[in-house]
Amino acid sequence: MRSLFGSNDKTNNARGSDATRVPRHSSGWKELLKHLQAQESLRILDIGPTSSSNINYITNLGHSIYMANLVEEAAKPEWSVPGEGGEPGSFNVDAFLQSNLNFSGRIFDVVILWDTVDYLPEALLTPVFERLHQVMQPGGLMLAFFHATTASDATFCRYHLTDTDVVEMQATGNYPLQNVYSNRKIENLLSGFSNYRFFLAKDSLREVIITR
Repeated sequence: MRSLFGSNDKTNNARGSDATRVPRHSSGWKELLKHLQAQESLRILDIGPTSSSNINYITNLGHSIYMANLVEEAAKPEWSVPGEGGEPGSFNVDAFLQSNLNFSGRIFDVVILWDTVDYLPEALLTPVFERLHQVMQPGGLMLAFFHATTASDATFCRYHLTDTDVVEMQATGNYPLQNVYSNRKIENLLSGFSNYRFFLAKDSLREVIITR
């Protein structure tokens, strides 16, 4: 993770930078964009592969931005705890959260989660949402995408914001899809939040605007 409040991205991960950007209509982004355009000096947490265009777009709106790429971090072997006596291993959830979702007291007005949790180990799902709940302002908004149970051949993407109701998807990395969701499972994950609103989509992604 690195703080990018009011700064340009000078260390952008170039992996996938030459990949084609595919436009995708996003009702959730359209809704969140209205909020960003109507407010001033918000603190934004963008969770996903770094996008210099996202950084520039958010800062040009007068907001500050912080980036965290949880999928890349979670794939590192250092978080795996070997099992004993032939038992299966586990994921060091506490150490991962401390290293990757510790914001030194910063509280966020908006979180853009994308489809990050679809690519995380299942052991992280509930703890990640609990930590995000802790670091969001009451009434703060989060945009999340979830792959439906019909998802197949999903590709991990970097999402680029635009000033329309379109986000641009750009394939990056080779991380496997680890979770797909029924509406009930999504609702269970979001049980600690005050409200959430689903948006219909034509593809296998469910979009949700979540209110802290």
